[in-house]
Amino acid sequence: MPPSKRLATIPPYLFAELERKIAAKRAAGIDVISLGIGDPDLPTFPQVVAAAQAAVADPGTHQYPSNRGRQEFREAVARFYARRFGVELDPDTEVMPAIGAKECIFNLNLTFLDPGDVALASDPGYPVYTAGPLLVGAEPVLMPLLAERGFAPDYGAIPEATLERAKLLYLNYPNNPTGAVVPDGLFAETVDLARRHDILVVHDNAYSETTYDGYVAPSFLATPGAKEVGVEVFSWSKGYNMTGWRCAAIVGNAEAIAAYWKLKSNVDSGNFEAIQLAGARALEPDVDAHVAAQNAIYARRRDLVVDALSAAGVMVTAPRGTIYIWAPIPAGFADSAAYCEHVLESAAVVISPGGAYGTSGEGYFRISLTTPDDRLLEAVARIRRLGDT
Repeated sequence: MPPSKRLATIPPYLFAELERKIAAKRAAGIDVISLGIGDPDLPTFPQVVAAAQAAVADPGTHQYPSNRGRQEFREAVARFYARRFGVELDPDTEVMPAIGAKECIFNLNLTFLDPGDVALASDPGYPVYTAGPLLVGAEPVLMPLLAERGFAPDYGAIPEATLERAKLLYLNYPNNPTGAVVPDGLFAETVDLARRHDILVVHDNAYSETTYDGYVAPSFLATPGAKEVGVEVFSWSKGYNMTGWRCAAIVGNAEAIAAYWKLKSNVDSGNFEAIQLAGARALEPDVDAHVAAQNAIYARRRDLVVDALSAAGVMVTAPRGTIYIWAPIPAGFADSAAYCEHVLESAAVVISPGGAYGTSGEGYFRISLTTPDDRLLEAVARIRRLGDT
């Protein structure tokens, strides 16, 4: 039976393809080291696990949850945003759980886009920013993030006719895949653009808790006027080692969240309440020390990789956020896919081709830091040896 025509508009999902290649190599007995997928190798923090265990044992969590979320969850998110970002949220109208950031971002396309509408998407960026609009019949328009601009989009380069059709604008800082932090003034400029063109800003806040060198990432919603034009998707996946838990929240503009709730009430039954209670526990102040200790581990790994790549002649800037290294491919390769295929076949190391994140990612590759130090060093040593042959 043939699939829908809309499915033919999108390429295979990058990480699903990486998983397939890894499985094939390992089945053949090859020692593959994967630096491709940003899936933390460290365990979920013990307080969070204990809270989940208690919640799972409570029969009160075993029935259908509300799409609006448990009051404890929404209040915990509101307290966290006030404490961490200085952002005041109404837990009844401006906070709602999501079954992971990916689900939330895709469903925002269903909520706000009609065929012919435009979604402005960071390029390079998380593939769902572009696949989501395509799947609902809308048009993703890429906003190049270039190194010379500090990986900030150039709103002045977007044609006026495109802005008039735009309904959504996707941003993400600290940024995946580049590791860039938000340039000064960009959030304020974004609020102004959204006001003038009636665009809903969606800030994917997946990496705010994973930062280094004293940098503290802001919330988009802390920008004056941001709540009038935008929402933020906060994820527990990377900062709290909870990728498999599928715990996220959408916060911000109450009207947008009400529309999102209307969609969700027709397509899913909400987050398991034990997950919500575990997520609420993760946001308590005593967990901050665990987050800081984890960031120290990532910072050490970052420095190991940057030093090794520099020794191999790859000039790369150490990022102040995210769990990724974004580096230029060596000379002599047609594109990033060709280089990453060469590394996989010749060194049994998986890295992500920059071109898979968008046109402006071409010429780069991404390394994830979510691998133990010894394996990470072995992987970089293998890559370095390729340059010596």
